Amino acid sequence: MDGDDDINPFRTEDDVSPAIEDDDEGSTPQDTDQPKPLSISPLPTTNKPFPSPYTAPQQRTEPCCTRDMWLHSGEDVEILVVDALKTSEGSSSSYIVYVIRTGNVEARRRYSEFESLRTSLVKLYPAMIVPPIPAKQSIGEYAVKQNKAKEDAAMIARRKRMLQVFLNRVAKHPILSNEHVFHRFLDRDVSWSEVLHSPPLSQLPKNILKAPAHNPTDTSSASVYAAIPTPSAAQPLRRPDQRFLDSEAFTNKFANHVSGTMERVTRRTMKRWSEFSHDYSELGAALNGFSLTEGGSLANAMEKTGQAVDATYMSTSKLLQELEQTWYESLQEYAQFSAIIKRLLQYRHQKHLQYELTQELLDTKRESLDDLERNEAEAKRLDTALSGSMHHDAAARRSSEIEAEEASAEPNDTAAGEQQEEESPFPSGSITRAAAPPARRRAPGFALLNTLSHSLQGIIDADPEAARRNGISKTRDTISQLEDALQASAQDLRYTSQTIQADLDRFQRQKVADLRDMALTMARVHRDWCKKNMESWQEARAAVDAIEPHPNRPNAPEVAPAPVQPHEST
Repeated sequence: MDGDDDINPFRTEDDVSPAIEDDDEGSTPQDTDQPKPLSISPLPTTNKPFPSPYTAPQQRTEPCCTRDMWLHSGEDVEILVVDALKTSEGSSSSYIVYVIRTGNVEARRRYSEFESLRTSLVKLYPAMIVPPIPAKQSIGEYAVKQNKAKEDAAMIARRKRMLQVFLNRVAKHPILSNEHVFHRFLDRDVSWSEVLHSPPLSQLPKNILKAPAHNPTDTSSASVYAAIPTPSAAQPLRRPDQRFLDSEAFTNKFANHVSGTMERVTRRTMKRWSEFSHDYSELGAALNGFSLTEGGSLANAMEKTGQAVDATYMSTSKLLQELEQTWYESLQEYAQFSAIIKRLLQYRHQKHLQYELTQELLDTKRESLDDLERNEAEAKRLDTALSGSMHHDAAARRSSEIEAEEASAEPNDTAAGEQQEEESPFPSGSITRAAAPPARRRAPGFALLNTLSHSLQGIIDADPEAARRNGISKTRDTISQLEDALQASAQDLRYTSQTIQADLDRFQRQKVADLRDMALTMARVHRDWCKKNMESWQEARAAVDAIEPHPNRPNAPEVAPAPVQPHEST
């Protein structure tokens, strides 16, 4: 049928313009061995135009504001969270605000405002990966620290770093960076409360599944989406797409590895490094104190050894700090990314369910309409047959009655006529006497049927013919709504599948680059730790070598260092 390609959500990406254009150089090649998605038999489309057709994001030519101009200036810009201040402005209690610097402009936002920004971006772009923000403190941390939980210096410093990473990830996203809500968040002259209660955020629906995936703020198609069912995420699909089944399996495997094995090992390693650092701190203090009780070269050697231990303690503390910032926090961020991708695939799963359920409901209504139309045709045929039979019987009875009357009236016609002429004051032929029609009698079977029908109509107070025709009309209206809903659901599923796949490809490139940087950073901090310790312990060795020989062994031979063998020339 014409127009089937417009409603099929499983059309290949080559047939539709891509939903996301990435700024990264190169593109991910398509795997030729990847299984193709299962296709669903196309359904006929309606002649009505869909109010919200699928459209790919358009490239903007002009910036919308100064923050947008700064973000897309072409330079390697970076958003900085430079400070965290305690204030009570506009509130009866104190709270922490984070100072955001974009170029020469500084804005102050609370953690709750960062949280509402991310929630708003998730609702505006339900088919895209919105970066995470640092998680809230646990109940245990609040129980231990109580009123000082919000003023924990380590927690505030960690939030500063991760909130800065969040803002920069949004700023580098090819689609999210163009959102004016994000630009207004970076503007110091904008009240964030007004942004939350003004368009487009005020136009967002309560249920994101009841809105177009490419533009949830579009209210023109609310009546169409009202006919689309809201499925449960636990309901299985009849015809799942193998690509997203593979993505879900890979995401679960990655999440279990990052938030399971790697996080446990990293936490245990950092705990042991912390204990090692604490022990060396105590050992260094003990050696430095012990050196005060001695004299000469022995005291100097003990002091240098204590200083080397102290240097090891300090370098280990720095190692722990860098490991936490560049490794452990990144692992936690990617554990959050895994949960975000799971919810994204769950949203796509529900959109696919909406398409299948709408298709099933439409097929059911079409079958119901066929049954109603067959019943209506059968009722009309029976009415026509019954009407013809009753008319034929009535005509036959009427003909036999007329013949009987004529036969009984023939012997007395002449006498009656003469007598009438004598008695009548009017001239003959001036009045024509018409015979009275005989009483119409009904067949016994039809009389009983009509009686029962009248009794049932009196009980239910409804006309079966009118009810049947009303049901046909309502079913046709429902089918028309479901056809529009099916078209909307198919377009949503197609857009969601393509957008999620494009953003997953972009995220995969980002993940590979981040993991590479994490591994290189870990190697660098360990190298710097070893280099710093080597210098300190070489100074301690020189001081130990300068100690005089033991007085009980004045002739003890000195142990000369092993000569260094020169490398053979090749």
